[in-house]
Amino acid sequence: MTSNSFKARTKLRVDGKDLTYWSLPALQDAGFAGISRLPFSLRVLLENLLRLEDGRSVLKEDIENVANWKPSDARPEINFTPARVLLQDFTGVPAVVDLASMRDAIAAAGGDPELINPLQPVDLVIDHSVQVDQFATPG
Repeated sequence: MTSNSFKARTKLRVDGKDLTYWSLPALQDAGFAGISRLPFSLRVLLENLLRLEDGRSVLKEDIENVANWKPSDARPEINFTPARVLLQDFTGVPAVVDLASMRDAIAAAGGDPELINPLQPVDLVIDHSVQVDQFATPG
């Protein structure tokens, strides 16, 4: 459950359905005047912190540090939890192979291979064709 210290959690009604989002303009209205001048990458990070603020891993102070960021400021460490991971084929295919190998090893040891899964949603982008020469052959 998020803490919503800055009252930035907002509802939007679309086609009769209430959707929740975390509003940077609402955070700006709460006294953080420089948000619209932050680099876009920091605004994305700021929205992530607002969404995940729980008082333990993401603190109110983390949000304040990013919202008040200046290029000359100290760089305190903050927690970043991505909403999803995008893997390009060059690095993503080996990661998928590693996951499959770990699942096979767990199953061979009598464990539940379903326990081996990424903690965040993952999208794998293949930007060229993949050819399979052999499949499901013993040894």
